[in-house]
Amino acid sequence: MKKQLIPITLAALLLSSCGIYNKYQRPEDITTDGLYGQDVEAQADDTASIASLSWRELFKDPQLQSLIEHALTGNTDLLSAQQRIKEAEATLMAARLSYLPSFMLTPQGGVSSFDKSKGTWTYSAIATASWEVDIFGSLTNAKRRSKALYLQSLEYKQAVQTSLIASVANLYYTLLMLDEQYRISDETAINWRENVRIMRAMMAAGMTDEAGVSQSEANCRAVEASLLDMQQQIKEAENSLSILMGEVPGMIARSSRPKSLQATASADTPTLQAPGLNPLFAASFPEELSVGVPLQLLSLRPDVKQAELSLASAFYSTNAARSAFYPNITLSGTAGWTNSVGSTIINPGKLLLSAAGSLVQPIFNRGQNIAQLKIAKAQQEEAKLAFQQTLLNAGSEVNNALTQVQVARGKRELRSSQIASLENTVRSTKLLMKHGTTTYLEVLTAQQSLLSAQLTQVADRFSEIQGIINLYQALGGGRE
Repeated sequence: MKKQLIPITLAALLLSSCGIYNKYQRPEDITTDGLYGQDVEAQADDTASIASLSWRELFKDPQLQSLIEHALTGNTDLLSAQQRIKEAEATLMAARLSYLPSFMLTPQGGVSSFDKSKGTWTYSAIATASWEVDIFGSLTNAKRRSKALYLQSLEYKQAVQTSLIASVANLYYTLLMLDEQYRISDETAINWRENVRIMRAMMAAGMTDEAGVSQSEANCRAVEASLLDMQQQIKEAENSLSILMGEVPGMIARSSRPKSLQATASADTPTLQAPGLNPLFAASFPEELSVGVPLQLLSLRPDVKQAELSLASAFYSTNAARSAFYPNITLSGTAGWTNSVGSTIINPGKLLLSAAGSLVQPIFNRGQNIAQLKIAKAQQEEAKLAFQQTLLNAGSEVNNALTQVQVARGKRELRSSQIASLENTVRSTKLLMKHGTTTYLEVLTAQQSLLSAQLTQVADRFSEIQGIINLYQALGGGRE
């Protein structure tokens, strides 16, 4: 027996050098150098990153935290991802159990009679055991592949969670932006209605003509029409946020909701806080947005980890295809109790025992095995390219998000200065018009420019917050 084990052991050692037992190692040509871009690398001199913050630390708005918590418990995509994890767990368990022998019990019984003789009973209770000896790595590679798929399902769930948190935050701040733009437009419409009344009085006094009044009325109606468009956008954003939380479309309670919209709410809607500073401008985020070193994407960002686990799974599939060239060794045996004669009195039963071993070596399907190995190698190369592309996309998203924040913050002081100048222009042109030294067209132009700048200022603030959210997602934030 020892002499037989020696060549088997030598064969196993020889085959291990062929890669059948090798574990996955990240390819050396996959690097993260310059992944964020040259203009960002200087800021990545440490491993600290905003992605290391929990979402509760980054999003401190209590209302937003409540919405995210509802989404994490009610979102159907996230619940579906949790079911995928259970499926992968069961697959991994089955792969681990394949190392153990399989047992099968086949009890049988019957009665027979010959030429009208007394019936005789026969019975047998036989148990069969079979065990595949994993010398050539087929079971090991199947288990490793199942483990990679299980880990991949965990990362898929994390990717869904990260995307969900970012989507809820984006929609919430979109609502705050629309609320503030609605408030500005509503106040502008009120002022312009007063301007229309004043223009009519001035026309009656001969201080202006009908063209000025008509132009004033037309611009007032344009602002009122934009309010209706904003109402639609607010409702659509509320409905989208409700669906993310796994709820029927409905109103999202928030302190920034305009009074005119609150008046249309039903009696069973939640009580809102007293209006104050819009949370869009009250929100506090880190001024220094550290992105950490690019290597962190490999350990934090779920889609990157998922892509690498897909590569690992393809690697083990290639190993399994190599294992198909070598024989399968199976040990089997049976044991049982039987009554082969039939009479339980004359022949009370006998014990049956048998053992066997088999070695199945593929011969005629070698061409098919070669084709399967080529397919597995090609799929492994595809997975490697997909992993590399995922890294490139991740680096680009980090660069884009950080640039978005920097540009929006750079506009902050410029926009405030622009609005201050336009407010002064509106006041000056109104005084000049009252004294007859200018026309209403100049007043109208100044008012329109002021409204546009105020709405753009709100959009700039939203763009800054959206960039922070996108950067948090791009770096793999959102973990518990």
